[in-house]
Amino acid sequence: MRTVHLGDLLVKHKVLTAAQRDQVLQAQRDRGGPFGALAEQMFGVSPAAVEKAWAEQYAGLAPHVDPRSHPVSLRALEVISRRQAWQFRVLPLEMKGNELTVCTTQDALVRALKFAGWRLGHAVQFVIADSSALGEAMEKYYPMAGMSAKVFQEPVSLG
Repeated sequence: MRTVHLGDLLVKHKVLTAAQRDQVLQAQRDRGGPFGALAEQMFGVSPAAVEKAWAEQYAGLAPHVDPRSHPVSLRALEVISRRQAWQFRVLPLEMKGNELTVCTTQDALVRALKFAGWRLGHAVQFVIADSSALGEAMEKYYPMAGMSAKVFQEPVSLG
Protein backbone atom coordinates (compact mmCIF):
# COMPACT_ATOMS: atom_id res chain seq x y z
CA MET A 1 0.00 0.00 0.00
CA ARG A 2 1.40 3.38 -1.00
CA THR A 3 1.64 5.96 1.77
CA VAL A 4 0.03 9.28 0.96
CA HIS A 5 1.71 12.17 2.74
CA LEU A 6 -0.20 15.02 4.32
CA GLY A 7 1.80 17.61 2.39
CA ASP A 8 1.01 15.94 -0.92
CA LEU A 9 -2.70 16.03 -0.10
CA LEU A 10 -2.51 19.73 0.78
CA VAL A 11 -0.83 20.34 -2.59
CA LYS A 12 -3.43 18.20 -4.37
CA HIS A 13 -6.20 20.31 -2.82
CA LYS A 14 -4.33 23.53 -3.73
CA VAL A 15 -3.93 24.55 -0.10
CA LEU A 16 -0.14 24.62 -0.47
CA THR A 17 2.12 24.84 -3.50
CA ALA A 18 4.75 22.16 -4.03
CA ALA A 19 7.43 24.70 -3.09
CA GLN A 20 5.62 25.52 0.17
CA ARG A 21 5.29 21.81 0.95
CA ASP A 22 9.03 21.43 0.48
CA GLN A 23 9.70 24.40 2.77
CA VAL A 24 7.53 22.84 5.48
CA LEU A 25 9.37 19.52 5.07
CA GLN A 26 12.71 21.33 5.44
CA ALA A 27 11.47 23.10 8.57
CA GLN A 28 10.31 19.73 9.91
CA ARG A 29 13.79 18.28 9.34
CA ASP A 30 15.48 21.34 10.86
CA ARG A 31 13.40 21.87 13.98
CA GLY A 32 10.86 19.05 14.13
CA GLY A 33 7.15 19.29 14.74
CA PRO A 34 4.00 18.00 13.06
CA PHE A 35 3.67 18.86 9.36
CA GLY A 36 0.18 20.31 9.79
CA ALA A 37 1.19 22.60 12.66
CA LEU A 38 4.18 23.87 10.70
CA ALA A 39 2.02 24.49 7.60
CA GLU A 40 -0.40 26.48 9.76
CA GLN A 41 2.42 28.57 11.28
CA MET A 42 4.42 29.13 8.11
CA PHE A 43 1.70 29.63 5.50
CA GLY A 44 -1.53 30.28 7.39
CA VAL A 45 -3.08 26.96 6.40
CA SER A 46 -6.35 26.59 8.28
CA PRO A 47 -6.69 23.85 10.90
CA ALA A 48 -9.82 22.69 9.01
CA ALA A 49 -7.78 22.16 5.81
CA VAL A 50 -5.18 20.17 7.74
CA GLU A 51 -7.91 18.07 9.41
CA LYS A 52 -9.60 17.39 6.08
CA ALA A 53 -6.32 16.25 4.51
CA TRP A 54 -5.49 14.18 7.58
CA ALA A 55 -8.90 12.46 7.37
CA GLU A 56 -8.27 11.66 3.71
CA GLN A 57 -4.84 10.28 4.61
CA TYR A 58 -6.22 8.19 7.48
CA ALA A 59 -9.10 6.88 5.39
CA GLY A 60 -6.62 5.72 2.77
CA LEU A 61 -4.76 3.67 5.37
CA ALA A 62 -7.61 2.42 7.56
CA PRO A 63 -9.48 -0.79 6.83
CA HIS A 64 -12.72 -0.37 4.91
CA VAL A 65 -15.74 -2.44 5.94
CA ASP A 66 -19.37 -2.89 5.05
CA PRO A 67 -21.13 -2.39 8.40
CA ARG A 68 -24.32 -3.94 7.04
CA SER A 69 -22.63 -7.35 7.00
CA HIS A 70 -19.89 -6.86 9.62
CA PRO A 71 -20.57 -8.49 12.99
CA VAL A 72 -21.53 -6.00 15.71
CA SER A 73 -21.19 -6.90 19.39
CA LEU A 74 -23.73 -5.90 22.02
CA ARG A 75 -20.86 -4.93 24.33
CA ALA A 76 -19.64 -2.40 21.76
CA LEU A 77 -23.13 -0.98 21.19
CA GLU A 78 -23.46 -0.32 24.92
CA VAL A 79 -20.46 2.05 24.88
CA ILE A 80 -22.06 4.72 22.67
CA SER A 81 -25.59 6.02 23.09
CA ARG A 82 -28.07 6.12 20.24
CA ARG A 83 -28.00 9.94 20.20
CA GLN A 84 -24.19 10.06 20.16
CA ALA A 85 -24.02 7.47 17.39
CA TRP A 86 -26.25 9.52 15.10
CA GLN A 87 -24.78 12.88 16.10
CA PHE A 88 -21.18 11.83 15.46
CA ARG A 89 -21.92 9.24 12.73
CA VAL A 90 -20.21 6.40 14.53
CA LEU A 91 -21.17 2.75 14.83
CA PRO A 92 -19.24 0.73 17.41
CA LEU A 93 -18.49 -2.72 16.02
CA GLU A 94 -16.52 -4.62 18.62
CA MET A 95 -14.77 -4.33 21.94
CA LYS A 96 -11.55 -6.27 22.55
CA GLY A 97 -10.16 -5.63 25.99
CA ASN A 98 -10.17 -1.85 26.32
CA GLU A 99 -10.03 -1.20 22.55
CA LEU A 100 -13.19 -0.22 20.73
CA THR A 101 -13.46 -0.59 16.96
CA VAL A 102 -15.69 2.12 15.53
CA CYS A 103 -17.01 2.50 12.00
CA THR A 104 -17.43 5.96 10.47
CA THR A 105 -17.11 7.63 7.08
CA GLN A 106 -14.20 9.60 5.69
CA ASP A 107 -16.30 12.78 5.83
CA ALA A 108 -17.22 12.23 9.49
CA LEU A 109 -13.78 11.03 10.61
CA VAL A 110 -12.51 14.32 12.08
CA ARG A 111 -15.65 14.82 14.13
CA ALA A 112 -15.70 11.14 15.15
CA LEU A 113 -12.09 11.36 16.30
CA LYS A 114 -12.82 14.43 18.41
CA PHE A 115 -15.83 12.68 19.95
CA ALA A 116 -13.76 9.60 20.79
CA GLY A 117 -11.02 11.69 22.35
CA TRP A 118 -13.39 13.78 24.45
CA ARG A 119 -16.09 11.29 25.43
CA LEU A 120 -14.83 7.73 25.35
CA GLY A 121 -12.59 6.17 27.96
CA HIS A 122 -11.27 3.57 25.54
CA ALA A 123 -8.59 3.25 22.93
CA VAL A 124 -10.40 3.52 19.59
CA GLN A 125 -9.54 2.06 16.22
CA PHE A 126 -11.51 3.51 13.32
CA VAL A 127 -12.60 1.66 10.22
CA ILE A 128 -14.17 3.40 7.25
CA ALA A 129 -17.46 2.72 5.48
CA ASP A 130 -19.45 4.13 2.61
CA SER A 131 -21.99 6.71 3.82
CA SER A 132 -25.07 4.85 2.61
CA ALA A 133 -23.88 1.54 4.07
CA LEU A 134 -23.20 3.14 7.45
CA GLY A 135 -26.58 4.86 7.38
CA GLU A 136 -28.36 1.56 6.75
CA ALA A 137 -26.42 -0.13 9.54
CA MET A 138 -27.30 2.72 11.90
CA GLU A 139 -30.99 2.21 11.13
CA LYS A 140 -30.58 -1.45 12.10
CA TYR A 141 -28.49 -1.12 15.27
CA TYR A 142 -29.54 2.31 16.53
CA PRO A 143 -33.11 2.91 15.31
CA MET A 144 -34.21 6.40 16.28
CA ALA A 145 -37.39 8.32 15.54
CA GLY A 146 -36.81 10.93 12.85
CA MET A 147 -33.43 9.53 11.82
CA SER A 148 -32.74 7.54 8.66
CA ALA A 149 -29.92 6.60 6.33
CA LYS A 150 -30.77 9.75 4.33
CA VAL A 151 -29.06 11.80 7.06
CA PHE A 152 -25.77 10.37 5.82
CA GLN A 153 -26.24 12.05 2.45
CA GLU A 154 -25.96 15.47 4.13
CA PRO A 155 -22.57 17.13 4.75
CA VAL A 156 -20.97 16.66 8.15
CA SER A 157 -20.83 19.73 10.35
CA LEU A 158 -17.51 19.95 12.18
CA GLY A 159 -18.95 22.27 14.82
